[in-house]
Amino acid sequence: CRRRNSRPEPGNTVRERRRQCSAATGRTQVLPTSSLVVERTKENLKVAGLAVRCSVIKGSFFESIPAGADAYLFRHIIHDSTDEQCIQILGHCRKVIPANGKLLIVDCVVPAGNAPSVSKTWTSPCSPCPAARNDTAAQFRSLLKASGFELKSITPTTTMISVVDGKPV
Repeated sequence: CRRRNSRPEPGNTVRERRRQCSAATGRTQVLPTSSLVVERTKENLKVAGLAVRCSVIKGSFFESIPAGADAYLFRHIIHDSTDEQCIQILGHCRKVIPANGKLLIVDCVVPAGNAPSVSKTWTSPCSPCPAARNDTAAQFRSLLKASGFELKSITPTTTMISVVDGKPV
């Protein structure tokens, strides 16, 4: 479990993705649900010099997702949601993502097989969802397919977190 003080500030994930994709010309939209997160995210993006390339819009991805972004990134969202909620969230994303858009899901991906892995037993004690889960590549593929996406790749990191890359179909 991550120590509370090591949790990334709102906007840092977006800031890092934007730095990695400095040639990207599109805008990034951030959809936090809390006014506090909105203000902290705006400040972090301003400090990073990315405020002109990012929109911070308060809202709920259970209701809708704003159109106009080239890529949509969901960080630690899927593992706190039921299959139905995941399909609802990703379905809203599918309605607005451009044909050449990119869906990025940053979350835990459980490796196949019976080899031991911390991701097979780990659930965040801070999770607001009692049904928190960790999915396999096959489960991500199924969720994406049910939402109008195709699984393009899964990129592991040095932690149990991976980046799931999906494309609209």
